[in-house]
Amino acid sequence: MPFSLPTFKQIDFTRKDFADAPDVLTAPAPKDGVAPENYHSTSMFPEFFKFGGSWHLAKDSRMDCTVVRRQDGELEVVEPRRLKAGDEVVLGRSDDCDDGIFLDDDPFEAPEDEFEDKFAFRQGRSRETAYSRDYDKLYEILRYEKDHGNIVWVMGPAVAFDKDSRSSMQSLIENGYVDGLLAGNALATHDLEAGFFRTALGQDIYTQRSQPNGHYNHLDVLNKVRSAGSIAAFIDQAGISDGIMYGCTKGNIPYVLAGSIRDDGPLPEVSANVYESQDRMRAVLRKATTVICVATQLHTIASGNMTPCFRVVDGVIRPVFIYCVDISEFVVNKLKDRGSLSSTSIVTNVQDFIVNVAKGVLS
Repeated sequence: MPFSLPTFKQIDFTRKDFADAPDVLTAPAPKDGVAPENYHSTSMFPEFFKFGGSWHLAKDSRMDCTVVRRQDGELEVVEPRRLKAGDEVVLGRSDDCDDGIFLDDDPFEAPEDEFEDKFAFRQGRSRETAYSRDYDKLYEILRYEKDHGNIVWVMGPAVAFDKDSRSSMQSLIENGYVDGLLAGNALATHDLEAGFFRTALGQDIYTQRSQPNGHYNHLDVLNKVRSAGSIAAFIDQAGISDGIMYGCTKGNIPYVLAGSIRDDGPLPEVSANVYESQDRMRAVLRKATTVICVATQLHTIASGNMTPCFRVVDGVIRPVFIYCVDISEFVVNKLKDRGSLSSTSIVTNVQDFIVNVAKGVLS
């Protein structure tokens, strides 16, 4: 059976609870970066607001933001730090229609083969979980999204530590399965180290054996990239012909490298300002319909909190698929704990995951 997107459950706004609900209240932001008292904070789910007797969806929702009603009636989801004095901010802490706000926490039709029981064994996601069906579903999603969506990867440096996973990720990039990459200084640095020295953190990317003075390798690469002025210039000057950053650079795939207090170097493209990094990450994630987070706890939580469980495409509400992949059960559960309840967790070695995904979609 060909893959099809889960469909949005249409809401009957003529129902009594919706019809009897009051219009939502608003109040002006008292000053720049400050919300009025009793402001409404958004979630990852579709949220509807009643104005003039009709219900309106805030289309670009995400975690922990405010809703501003513009003069043309449009609802804009705005980070509190971006509020301007006088902005008409939505008020209300109830989301069951009482305040003119409705949060839809079950927006899409479940697959026909999905079974639910109040009591059932092994409903969690752990190292004991069998992920075969999850892989098959992910392959279907990726094939669909290649032509109809936007796939963003959020990656830690572990993917670049292994020759096969690094090559597999390059293949995914070159075959249209990557529309954006979010990472830190380390992923790009060690990927370029692998391209130049065939090591990552001084270890051979195939044998994993430490090389003499290998701990200098990533520092030397950082120095060379900074001397060249950019990642693209270094790739050309050094004759790099493989890897993740090579694939993104040659394929004009947008990427964001967000800085960390522990960074070496960093690379010229790394955003040192956290709010600049947040803005650049959001710009990429606003287009995403599938987000795959691999072996990076903090970037995963950040990306999950920036991404709603839905997207409005050509006037149609469709789901956003979020995957969290890590060897640690703690990390994959942490994303759900922080509010990204629609994410699918896979507990596995991430190098194996990337290799399996490439084989699954490219074979």
